[in-house]
Amino acid sequence: MERIIPVLVSEGLKVCVVKRAHHDFDIDKPGKDSYRHREAGATEVLVASGRRWALMHEMRSEAELTLNELLTHFSPCDIVLVEGFKNEPIPKLEVHRAVAGCPLLYPNDPHVVGIVTDESLNTELPQLDIDHPEAVVYFIMKHLGFDVVQTHLLA
Repeated sequence: MERIIPVLVSEGLKVCVVKRAHHDFDIDKPGKDSYRHREAGATEVLVASGRRWALMHEMRSEAELTLNELLTHFSPCDIVLVEGFKNEPIPKLEVHRAVAGCPLLYPNDPHVVGIVTDESLNTELPQLDIDHPEAVVYFIMKHLGFDVVQTHLLA
């Protein structure tokens, strides 16, 4: 993801990312005012500076948000890259590394539209070189119907 984001940005696209965390995570630190405010019961705490802002929302007893609900929190953008959310019915590029030895998702997931890999696989799905982020971006943009103007994506 971090290799294709700069290429998408160089194409003039505003990119957002949603990443699913499968564990308890916290972007705040114990001892900070914002942490203590959440611990005291605040549902939301927004921390802002001149460079960035972050909104922390405590779910407490609320149900986990769906991907579509999470997407409503983004500012307008051209493309949202989604990491995780494997069961969502959205177009997916499966990332496969030979060394990982994990089974592929694509035979059982009709939403996989291509595979980003470091080896040749026996499939009719498009295979994209994991070490060529420009080719991955070209595929994404063409698949989503963007006009691809930059010829460097084809190199």
